[in-house]
Amino acid sequence: MKKSKKKIDPIPEEFKTLMEASEFWDSHDASDYWDKTKEAKFKSTLTKEPKYVAIENTIAKKVFVISKKRHISTETLINLWLKEKISAA
Repeated sequence: MKKSKKKIDPIPEEFKTLMEASEFWDSHDASDYWDKTKEAKFKSTLTKEPKYVAIENTIAKKVFVISKKRHISTETLINLWLKEKISAA
């Protein structure tokens, strides 16, 4: 029996931001791209610092469940929702 090849999105030539890269890899399986990768050496200086905000336990549990259903990290989901809310303000 032949394995069916699933269609995969191409890896972007360059990610404009760290968030763009993380959103891509949050929604794609790296094992689908092993044959398209190569070793890379780079230096990085991150200027962003994480900001910690207390969230009610019941809200945190619901966000965790939703993020798992969407196959994205909890942090990504919260950031997307916050961006939407801010842009609507």
